[in-house]
Amino acid sequence: MAGRKRTGVALDLRKAEVAAAHIHEPVGASGTAGSAKRMRLSDQLYGQIFEKIVSGKLNVGDQLPSENDISASFGVSRPVVREALLRLRADGLVTAQQGLGSFVSAQPASRLKTFSSAENIASYMRCQEVRISLEGDAARFAALRRTSEQMSVIDAAHERFALSAVGGKMNAEEDLAFHKSITDATGNEFFRDVLESTHEALSGFMRLSISLTRTGSARRAQKVLEEHTAIVEAIRAKDGDRARVAMQFHLDQARQRLINRERDA
Repeated sequence: MAGRKRTGVALDLRKAEVAAAHIHEPVGASGTAGSAKRMRLSDQLYGQIFEKIVSGKLNVGDQLPSENDISASFGVSRPVVREALLRLRADGLVTAQQGLGSFVSAQPASRLKTFSSAENIASYMRCQEVRISLEGDAARFAALRRTSEQMSVIDAAHERFALSAVGGKMNAEEDLAFHKSITDATGNEFFRDVLESTHEALSGFMRLSISLTRTGSARRAQKVLEEHTAIVEAIRAKDGDRARVAMQFHLDQARQRLINRERDA
């Protein structure tokens, strides 16, 4: 296929890394413990490939090794490889071409690796996938149900985040407080409970995203503020559909800014 490049870059996925991590593939039926271990192993593989993309050892248009080659290099079964590649495709980092293989389609900003370990990115992105659905509906319900007092709390959280951004001190705590103020206004405590159950991955994603924004262009920070403002104004107008779309757009843009350096500006 025109424009596609084959690459001879080795992924350096060594069996020793599996042994060192004390993680093995599950045996037999797909029990809960076995599934969790397999997910951790696929996350390691995801992280290895992700690191190669971030570092520039694999660039946009480069072809990844075949499933068989990755499986042999890492000493894992092809289902584990497929799971890692599936997540990389879902996150927009690679695309699959039938009969040709998988190709790099997006490249994160190189400074990302100074803020987070590559192995954590897979869980952060899965969490963001859940947030798009969950917080989209939360914003819709907040718009339809919020009280004047709850609107004041949302406004105050938005203002604190905006002030931290203007001062060059944008932080994850203020971002999290803004999002929680919206779930609190849904009139349904389960929205906040579910969000809090993802706290580790959620906080990790927010810290990474905010770090990239704080060290990026002024325009990048402005985009984040504009997205927050669009959410707030939709909730103020009690427009549930507009609030849901604004929140889902914001969370998807955050994901795009993380995995695609072309969105960094």
